[in-house]
Amino acid sequence: MSEEAGVRRMAQEIVVREGGYVDDPDDPGGATKHGVTLGTMRRLGRDMDGDGDVDKADVRRLAESDAVEIFLRDYFHAPRIDALPAALQPSVFDMYVNAGAGAVKLLQRLLREMGEQVADDGVIGPQTIAAAGRAAAAAPDHIADAYGIARRNYYFALADRRPASRKFARSRAGGKGGWIRRAESFISPRFHLTKAQFNARVAAWG
Repeated sequence: MSEEAGVRRMAQEIVVREGGYVDDPDDPGGATKHGVTLGTMRRLGRDMDGDGDVDKADVRRLAESDAVEIFLRDYFHAPRIDALPAALQPSVFDMYVNAGAGAVKLLQRLLREMGEQVADDGVIGPQTIAAAGRAAAAAPDHIADAYGIARRNYYFALADRRPASRKFARSRAGGKGGWIRRAESFISPRFHLTKAQFNARVAAWG
């Protein structure tokens, strides 16, 4: 598979994970389809029905192929995720769809914990690219897991602060919610939380 085809496949997998149209009042992103929010569509001027404005009706019209192209252009190439080490690209790309520049800030904080001198600014510039390259070379078998674990911790912390978001981290049945399962899909199985570990982590939520 060519590099271009591999990146497109990543985008297609994100679309599948995101699912169809949702408009959850507890989701700050609001109306979303295939992972593309109403806010993103307004920012990009995607008036799908040609009525002169961008609203929920336009979100409903978004096709999977439209979402893939948006992700490739605006969430992979534009923020320069393509300049990161290959091991980091899938998870950072996936999280960028969820959290925008927050995905990059998370990486930068991880790199700083690994001893790199980078700004926590959410921008993938020469310093971040070089630091990520050094970190990946120093820990080629662990860098993706380290980022995935940091991502999982980010979701837990977000749910700690915002009770309305806990349903995204813990399912109605009490198991791992979508956020945690998604983060762990980029983490080696040996680092997945056991049921007991997960229950202990969320016990304070009641």
